[in-house]
Amino acid sequence: MISPIFLSILLSSSVQLVHAHGWLGSVTVGSQTFIGNVPNASPTGTVIRQIDDVDPVKGASNAFLNCGQNAQLASDVAQANPGDTVAFTWVNGDDGPWVHNTGPMQTYMTSCGSQDCSSFDSSDASWFKIQEQGRITPGGDWAMSLMNTGAPANVTIPSNIAPGNYLIRHELIALQIAQTEGGAEFYPACVQLTIGGTGTGTPTGDELVKLPGAYSDTDPGILVDAYSNPNADYVFPGPPVAAFVSGNTTDTSATAAAAPSSSTSTSGSCKKRRSVEVVNDVRPRTLSRVMKSLLTQE
Repeated sequence: MISPIFLSILLSSSVQLVHAHGWLGSVTVGSQTFIGNVPNASPTGTVIRQIDDVDPVKGASNAFLNCGQNAQLASDVAQANPGDTVAFTWVNGDDGPWVHNTGPMQTYMTSCGSQDCSSFDSSDASWFKIQEQGRITPGGDWAMSLMNTGAPANVTIPSNIAPGNYLIRHELIALQIAQTEGGAEFYPACVQLTIGGTGTGTPTGDELVKLPGAYSDTDPGILVDAYSNPNADYVFPGPPVAAFVSGNTTDTSATAAAAPSSSTSTSGSCKKRRSVEVVNDVRPRTLSRVMKSLLTQE
């Protein structure tokens, strides 16, 4: 039988791990804000594909690298226009501000073709990159760290993109334990859009990739010691930003607006994250397989 003291330590450790992980809590497309479903809770209408676990996706060949842990189709689709800002607000496992602060952010898109993205199976989709962001300044903090205050990561839809149905995929890669193979933590999330306008911009065939398929666990931007040489150039995994994308950078928060940039520009404004009612919702916890096994012992 597990002693009460040992069980208390295990439960405390589990809560800390859940707190350190997280999901896409909300997204603002243009002027509309959509709240994401709590992982593994009963879904409600939204444009964010719901995941079922706050834990990171581990391994570059993991099928969940596509849109997140067992991501499910969302019921709604956001209306957007070329040049709109999409503000991704990530939260931790307790619905507070994002915790991790080391690693890049990248954004991809894929066409859903003629069908509505609410019924589009993305498992074999072809993705193109529209944004990548690393450190704010050479040797300085990563742009991801700006979200520790609750600020969103703001990404601009390409101003010349062809109209149609698209998934936009935002990805955080946490590198705090990436010194060993398989240590990198991937947090992808997908949002369903219909984009209007009269643009003609599309990616070329060699700019399209599969996810998983675009990364390797030994890529220099995935198997990396992010602390030993902070002045070293970061090598983003995956393809380059598609050539048709103009100003292929991201806005992260007002905090970084005045800071010079090394790999991208940073500007924009913070968005209100979510209503008081949503913040006060009870959040389910996800225990590890080890914890579940221990708790079932007599």
